[in-house]
Amino acid sequence: MPDKNESFCRAHNKFISGELLFSLGVLMGENRLVYMDHAATTFIKQEVVETMLPFLKDHFGNPSSLYSIGREGKEAVETAREKLAKALGASPEEIYFTSGGTESDNWAVKGTAFARRKKGKHIITIPIEHHAVLYPCKYLETKGFDVTYLPVDEYGLVDPAELEAAIREDTILISVMYANNEIGTIEPILEIGKVAGEHGVPFHTDAVQAIGNFSLDLKGKDRDVNMLSLSAHKFYGPKGIGALYIREGTEIDSYIHGGAQEKRKRAGTENVAGIAGMGKAIELATANIEKHAEKIRKMRDRLRKGIMEIPHCRLNGHPERRLPGNLNFSFEYIEGESLLLMLDQMGICSSTGSACSSGSLDPSHVLSAIGVPPEIAQGSLRLTLGDANTEEDVDYVLEVLPQVVEKLRAISPFYKPSDVCEK
Repeated sequence: MPDKNESFCRAHNKFISGELLFSLGVLMGENRLVYMDHAATTFIKQEVVETMLPFLKDHFGNPSSLYSIGREGKEAVETAREKLAKALGASPEEIYFTSGGTESDNWAVKGTAFARRKKGKHIITIPIEHHAVLYPCKYLETKGFDVTYLPVDEYGLVDPAELEAAIREDTILISVMYANNEIGTIEPILEIGKVAGEHGVPFHTDAVQAIGNFSLDLKGKDRDVNMLSLSAHKFYGPKGIGALYIREGTEIDSYIHGGAQEKRKRAGTENVAGIAGMGKAIELATANIEKHAEKIRKMRDRLRKGIMEIPHCRLNGHPERRLPGNLNFSFEYIEGESLLLMLDQMGICSSTGSACSSGSLDPSHVLSAIGVPPEIAQGSLRLTLGDANTEEDVDYVLEVLPQVVEKLRAISPFYKPSDVCEK
């Protein structure tokens, strides 16, 4: 017999019919497109496209070639490397280009583990990491490594004191993300880095969500970070290109073999257009970080205030220590996929912590880790704001979302009207 949650999910999926969507459309009138999923990906800015175009057309040479159009590609790669280094407060020699954040995370975790396995096989991380960190850790466990998954609190924060207590003589790596992609919580990276440095343990952080949201300085305040992952499409650059910062002297194996590119650590012909675009994107993203973050934060706070007036909702993640554009809510008596489908019909692009769309009824691993009950986690909604948004978008979401929630709750057999809302 299917349990209550499974029956609820199936009932909602069945009920997202043309009739229900039509009634909502009539109620709301003509819809528009509002993109609020910047944590998933961002649009490519025009200046970035213009930077890339020459290397997709005329300057197509292989950067390893000695003739002029090859040298032009090589110069573009090194110029971009310098731009990334400047934005991160690093040296150009410490920047290695990859295919994106997933590859960077895999390289950092597995490359460090295999390079240092004679010194130990213990790794420390947290359960709300992106799967690009968690899955490599699970893989390493099958190879004899021991991984400690430190618990986080109700907001998703790890305690640096608990992390320090977990360090052993055979600990060879600590990997904790800079900020969580689902709930937006910013981890105490400076404190963790200090602990790692004092114990001589290499420290990796997935900073994919951090770039463009606050300043990084790998020679200054972030000097205890040994490796840092980033991905261009999270800060208005192209997809398929990322980078891994590796502090000079860090022990790490080469990731891809077969060529001399990236100092023989990551072989393969360089994606010149993507690299050039990434360089321009990070230059733009870090030009006026505080002013940009404040603009996004103001829209986020107004959106948060309005949504929290909806009964039976809760904010997931830290109320203050969070990314400027991130909001994650759970609505009781609602199934997340149904919520997404109806918002999409109204022109609102968002995401959910529910895995129902992938054929699984299990809630987000992040929400589970912070203690959100499964029946509530199933009704989660993530809205992440960015440069594609305006105050009018906020108005539109605040107009549409309460009515979508009301429509879905009207078909729920478990809903009992109440004015209670968890702040």
